Amino acid sequence: MEAALRQSKAMCPFMKNASAAKLRAMSTSTRPAIAASPCGGTMSKLQLYAHRCPVMGKAMNVQTAAQPTARSTVGGPSFVSGLRAMSSQPKAAAAAAATAATTGKAKMHTSSNRDARAVEGNAATYDRRAQLPPNMAAAAAARPGSAAAISDASQAKFNYDAFYNAELEKKHKDKSYRYFNNINRLAKEFPRAHMANKEDRVTVWCANDYLGMGRNPHVLRTMHETLDEYGSGAGGTRNISGHNKHAVELEATVAKLHSKEAALVFSSCYVANDATLATLGSKMPDCVILSDSLNHASMIQGIRHSGTKKIVFKHNDVADLEAKLASLPLHVPKIIAFESVYSMCGSIGPIEAICDLAEKYGAITFLDEVHAVGMYGPSGAGVAEHLDFETYKQGGDTRGTIQDRVDIITGTLGKAYGCVGGYIAGSAREQLY
Repeated sequence: MEAALRQSKAMCPFMKNASAAKLRAMSTSTRPAIAASPCGGTMSKLQLYAHRCPVMGKAMNVQTAAQPTARSTVGGPSFVSGLRAMSSQPKAAAAAAATAATTGKAKMHTSSNRDARAVEGNAATYDRRAQLPPNMAAAAAARPGSAAAISDASQAKFNYDAFYNAELEKKHKDKSYRYFNNINRLAKEFPRAHMANKEDRVTVWCANDYLGMGRNPHVLRTMHETLDEYGSGAGGTRNISGHNKHAVELEATVAKLHSKEAALVFSSCYVANDATLATLGSKMPDCVILSDSLNHASMIQGIRHSGTKKIVFKHNDVADLEAKLASLPLHVPKIIAFESVYSMCGSIGPIEAICDLAEKYGAITFLDEVHAVGMYGPSGAGVAEHLDFETYKQGGDTRGTIQDRVDIITGTLGKAYGCVGGYIAGSAREQLY
């Protein structure tokens, strides 16, 4: 069995990328089959995937034809035979891998674009043998005359409440259901807050409002004055009626903070990272994004949405980054995405060294300063400014400084600045784009 698995892993793209834990979980996860499964009884998720494989599917069909009444389980005789059959057909396995490669590129942290597909033919021709939802199938199978019961169940409407309850029950069982603390921060007693009961007081050590700017008297007074004169809300998107002097002035302030030509504000830095990387990655021809292994989920999401190629380099490992940059042609557009302060471990990114590599290999730099703005540098612009502290403190010529060399800087207004929103800062051309 182990030899068969080793051989199949060497040739099969699916087996090669699947961990032992994943295979084990798929092999033990079964579902009732509406139509009889080829091997009888229920089918595991691993068997379902195997039947879709051009190599394993044929091998399992042959095995089923030879033993039409045999019941096969993962790890059982017919399944092992299927694995051995696949391992004995290297040419077929290679052809299947080649077919997969031609139908779409394998992308790490990316999703391929798929257009919505209408159901062909009359709705009445929809395959009613398709897999029923687990809650409906299980209930139908438990009734007398299960074949007829299952047929009746396929005519029933989907039970949404049962689906929600089943999903919630799973989260409760695996301890992944989240409960939120009711924390109400008190403006006049920072960092104190009360819970749902006003008499229940706590000290908040986990807030992102590091500096207490959310209760700063000047900030609150200015907000009150603005609300009194202009009311709340933007009144629309910037394409309609939401573009106003407040956004223009804020963007000018952010650009000045980072010594950049221009800036663009978003509802959060999560959205800023997602939108910027998705836009640049999808529009630049054959773009490659090199991403630190500990990058924030918003950056990973943006890269996924871009649909472009992603290469992950070891955390803060400049040598590994250079090796990956050197493997790419100079003419290929490249974006190096990394952070200044990594929230999960507290490490500081080697900003200057990465800028050196970007210039050497023709890449642009995308630096997330979310956890550093307001905390580092004489102006609170972050680590990049802090690395040339005296230059910025004296207000001299900042050309050629580390912050100046970074192409795109992203930050947040929702942490040290005690408000809400995110932004990107860079060249005017980038912001206009």
